[in-house]
Amino acid sequence: MSGDRAHWDEVYRRRPSQALSWYRPHLDVSLALLREAGLEASSRLLDVGGGASTLVDDLLGQGLRDITVLDLSQRALEVARERLGARGTTVRWWATDLLDADLAPAAFDLWHDRAVLHFLTTPTETTRYAAQAARAVRPGGHAVVGGFAPEGPERCSGLPVARRSAGDVAALLAPAFRLVGQRDEHHTSPAGTTQAFAYALLERC
Repeated sequence: MSGDRAHWDEVYRRRPSQALSWYRPHLDVSLALLREAGLEASSRLLDVGGGASTLVDDLLGQGLRDITVLDLSQRALEVARERLGARGTTVRWWATDLLDADLAPAAFDLWHDRAVLHFLTTPTETTRYAAQAARAVRPGGHAVVGGFAPEGPERCSGLPVARRSAGDVAALLAPAFRLVGQRDEHHTSPAGTTQAFAYALLERC
């Protein structure tokens, strides 16, 4: 991936998670799309690049019992675990590179990604990402993938990103997935800047 574990660990050591540009108290668009995909308490969900995100808090609050949060940064996961305390003991925390992770076939009903894919800028990386998603999500399951829209920033956390529409994301994950929904978001960062995001809701074929 763009950046390595040391880079991301340092990002989370240097600043509190609430001050990072991508922070939101609640991932409202992600939650809406997950509900559209059929989110329920029994859903098996993988949050890739979940890090210190608050999505896991809201999922636990909705009664989800099978949540895996995967992130390259051990420090980011520690931030989330410390925040959740005893509530986080049922969550599987997995510090690894998504592109190398040993994902079991059809292990998940739902795949969530807010801004991992947009750091993958080469065909080799995006092909591997697509293969990992196709392997891990069961047929009939869904993926919610968000990242910077075509009019969004060109860099994030000092690294270049690929800006994509929902259609662009769908093309990268085809033919294993088909586009069934999309949303746009204008995210206001803690510093007050506005960032354009695009989200794709995809069904595993």
